[in-house]
Amino acid sequence: MTRRQRPPRGAALLVAMVLLSVVATLAAGMVWQQWRAVQVETAERSRSQSGWMLLGAQDWARLILREDARSGKATSLNEPWATPLAEARLSSFLAADRDNNADSGPEAFLAGSITDAQARYNLRNLIIDGKVDPLQLAALQRLCTSAGLGPDTASAVATGLLAAQLAESDAAPLPPQQLADLVWLGVDASTLERLANVAVLLPVPTPVNLNTATREVLAAVVPGLDLGSADRLVQARVRTPLRNIAEAVAIVGAGPKLQERDVDVKSSYFEVRGQLRLENRVLQTRSLIERRSGLQVLAIQRQQQASLVPTAQ
Repeated sequence: MTRRQRPPRGAALLVAMVLLSVVATLAAGMVWQQWRAVQVETAERSRSQSGWMLLGAQDWARLILREDARSGKATSLNEPWATPLAEARLSSFLAADRDNNADSGPEAFLAGSITDAQARYNLRNLIIDGKVDPLQLAALQRLCTSAGLGPDTASAVATGLLAAQLAESDAAPLPPQQLADLVWLGVDASTLERLANVAVLLPVPTPVNLNTATREVLAAVVPGLDLGSADRLVQARVRTPLRNIAEAVAIVGAGPKLQERDVDVKSSYFEVRGQLRLENRVLQTRSLIERRSGLQVLAIQRQQQASLVPTAQ
């Protein structure tokens, strides 16, 4: 009589351990996938909420500019729109709403500013009737010199803008829509950073605002105006904003040629910048606002950038 052979217990135990490992791995993978989905949904919801908050801040800036247009006065730095909003806790704006529990969510901080886009030289003025205007090119050359840029920078920018506007071949660069697009014309980042302090690229040619431009910009765009006379103009407008070009002529004299094509005392284009900081996330927006006749204030360009706040080690 043969003895019954017993199944190997070691093999059964090994199979059980393998099955247990597989189940544990699958369970851990499912938990990780669920956690990841929750994190993605939370981040997307936070980004969406931040975007809506900044969009509301943009609408608030448009309202300020619309109310400012009702006065019909010259655009100057003495007006409410020129006062920036320092970073403030968003709950302080919502405290007046009794139905809103400001302490129910994470702290959010809002900051923003409105700047006059026509306080800088508009590169769109360079091209007139399909040609580079020599007077405007000379103005940009003076501006580049004051910004510490080489004299060939102005010529390179003008040539690139002309080629993009004519677009006679497939090799022509795309027409830039904003100053940052000048990289398409071969302008490097360091040059673009310096140029951004004194120049802008708007949809149509515009004059420089005498009430908001710096003395360097004024001296560049007005033929015959030196830095000393431009500084007198800046000091005078601090006391009383200029109401027309004639008042500027009375300050600097008849030597400099202040023409309506080059300068004005009112502005139609403004830049609105907003920043919302929520925990370790920062969302920034930049909008180009156009103020048209009939109290129309429209956002014609909008950029958004998100980043993370570095944590302390």
